[in-house]
Amino acid sequence: MKHREAAQKVIHLKFDDNKLARDLFGSDDQHLKSIEKTLGVDIHVRGSDLKIEGDPSDVQIGEKVLNELYQMIKKGYPVMGSDIEQAIRTLTRNSKMNLESVFLDSIFIPSRKKAITPRSVGQKEYIETIRKKDLVFGIGPAGTGKTYLAVAVAVAALMKKQYRRLVLARPAVEAGERLGFLPGTMQEKVDPYLRPLYDALYDMLEVEQVDRMIENDEIEIAPLAFMRGRTLHHSFVILDEAQNCTPMQMKMCLTRLGIESKMVVTGDITQIDLPSGQESGILEAMRILDGVEGIDIHYFTEADVVRHPIVKRVIKAYEKTDY
Repeated sequence: MKHREAAQKVIHLKFDDNKLARDLFGSDDQHLKSIEKTLGVDIHVRGSDLKIEGDPSDVQIGEKVLNELYQMIKKGYPVMGSDIEQAIRTLTRNSKMNLESVFLDSIFIPSRKKAITPRSVGQKEYIETIRKKDLVFGIGPAGTGKTYLAVAVAVAALMKKQYRRLVLARPAVEAGERLGFLPGTMQEKVDPYLRPLYDALYDMLEVEQVDRMIENDEIEIAPLAFMRGRTLHHSFVILDEAQNCTPMQMKMCLTRLGIESKMVVTGDITQIDLPSGQESGILEAMRILDGVEGIDIHYFTEADVVRHPIVKRVIKAYEKTDY
């Protein structure tokens, strides 16, 4: 690895398990190279031992990242490249933050014996907010996990019998929610618009289990227009892509909430597909409902993006563009 002649601080780290240390370092030491590049430090490796050189504050962050992620690996957490970036970003903002409190605040899915973990402080706060509030708006760019995490919390709650039904809805803007002219059965007409919701469910439950729960009316996936005139009791409701709701549709959906129910509304206000001049219902709702008791608006940023690292850079570049 590279060498810096004028290192301001040197820290030596020794890890007690060679195999776990290799998991921490990454294939071909890619995780260590990522730390070097991001923090501007030098890392020298010898077996499961390493030396970090560089600016004192950067070395301190690098040491904390490696030590805390190593302890998480010992507990079975599979560290990925994106975790390294998130950990550095988290500690750069708050050097006292405990990474385990962020990454191991898991949503456990019993049927798959699978734990879904937040990968940023923003995601952790979002999960906590959903658990505490009856109506939550998750606002942010693509790849921040706003829908996926909401579905995970909902599925876990449904499996624990905290709710009788999970209702997932999306506005079918491309078809103007007038689906009659499209070929095929009603299910075939709406499926393309609802596919991302199915994908999230299939990642958490077996396909046969999802199909059975849909057949038993424990899970309902439908266009937003199908919500009209209903009251949803004992339900966990998720409205996805809500930036494409009109104000009337948004009010209609929000007023469907019944007894012992919870609703999460997700949207990316930078990707509104409504006709020019038509205000987004989510923008109006955020303005009207801000500060109302029992309601929380959670904002994600590009720092919470957990897809390919280039997605963060794409989002940041678009934010700088003046259309």
